[in-house]
Amino acid sequence: MPGALDREKLFAARLHAARARPYLATALFALHTVESQRVFTMAVDRHWRCYVSPDFVDRTPVEELAGVWVHEVSHLLREHHDRSDRVAREHGLDSARDRLRMNIAADCEINDDIYGEGLAFPEDAVTPWSLGVEPDLLMEEYLRRFQLGRRTDDFTWLDCGSGADGRERPWDLGPDGADGLSPQERDGVRFRVAQGITGRPGNAPKSWQRWAEEVFHPPQPWRELLGAAVRSAASAPGAGEDYSYGRPSRRSAGVPGVVLPSLRRRPPRVAVIIDTSGSVSDAELGGALLEVAAISRAVGGRRDLVSVLSCDAAAGFARTLCEAEGITLTGGGGTDLRAGFARALGARQPPDVVVALTDGQTPWPEHPPPCRTVVGLFARPLRRGRYDEENPEYESYGPPAWARVVEIG
Repeated sequence: MPGALDREKLFAARLHAARARPYLATALFALHTVESQRVFTMAVDRHWRCYVSPDFVDRTPVEELAGVWVHEVSHLLREHHDRSDRVAREHGLDSARDRLRMNIAADCEINDDIYGEGLAFPEDAVTPWSLGVEPDLLMEEYLRRFQLGRRTDDFTWLDCGSGADGRERPWDLGPDGADGLSPQERDGVRFRVAQGITGRPGNAPKSWQRWAEEVFHPPQPWRELLGAAVRSAASAPGAGEDYSYGRPSRRSAGVPGVVLPSLRRRPPRVAVIIDTSGSVSDAELGGALLEVAAISRAVGGRRDLVSVLSCDAAAGFARTLCEAEGITLTGGGGTDLRAGFARALGARQPPDVVVALTDGQTPWPEHPPPCRTVVGLFARPLRRGRYDEENPEYESYGPPAWARVVEIG
């Protein structure tokens, strides 16, 4: 007959974990333990229950149990269950093998920096090094770097529960079971942990510091926001509209002998101004060209109606997107996008929408352009400040009030 769960030993291990990782204490003590003979070691569900095998507790030293506590609560804090569900939806990966691979990838994200300094390193822990991939990546990045095979044969037993890969288990008590945390309570725990990390960042690894920053400032889905901003600008009243005699107005019947033009909507023309000043990196310029293709899709895929021009302190020539492969981005000097706006708006066929991709360190036109404007800002840490202590002449330009602004990257 199986023995009862040694809760004294289990909770001593949790106390050891809280002392070793004090910034995780709130989360560790928020977990509710459930004795289970159906789990191999310890496993969590998305409702912050921790299912524990009595045999595993009996055979595992307190120091290693402490590491398992930290490992399991890390799955929940980093929301690996929701992230795995999102990957499964986007890529059609929902088999048991796929979920095992997600569990392994999630373990790699956690195990590459949580052990040591008071937490014993288990011999059978999954690490990036055991899979032959580089460390310090996210679960989604690890998934792209390995498949199940010879290197993962030793981890087929792995099961951290639905809290790690999103797949419900037979032993899960579900949302209506006892002692689960509500979504609001889970968010409260994450917020308290993030507060502890940001309050004393020197005590936490860089990965946890990045996680805490994202809890306070969640990343925007900037590509979707940029596309939505362009579509909104292109579909606004007045954008892409002109009078045409191709189809006479119905009001002509009220004016005998006179043919009146009708107001027709045509596909909008979009001008993309890319900041090529010296403060913009090559990686950002490459990303800007990728965004140009996304912008063309946002306005219906008419690449011939999207023109691109590079601008630092002077504007280059505009080229249509149908020649995107041959577009050369020139510049590298100072920044003054006013020249780019002047050239774009002075074209023979002026645009209905102007999109500026820039780091924001530029003077802007004094008056709003006569068309809709979207500004895509590359991330810049100095943007939130008003000065740079290392450069007394630094002047921070804020984005113009007349533009729709989306922070990208």
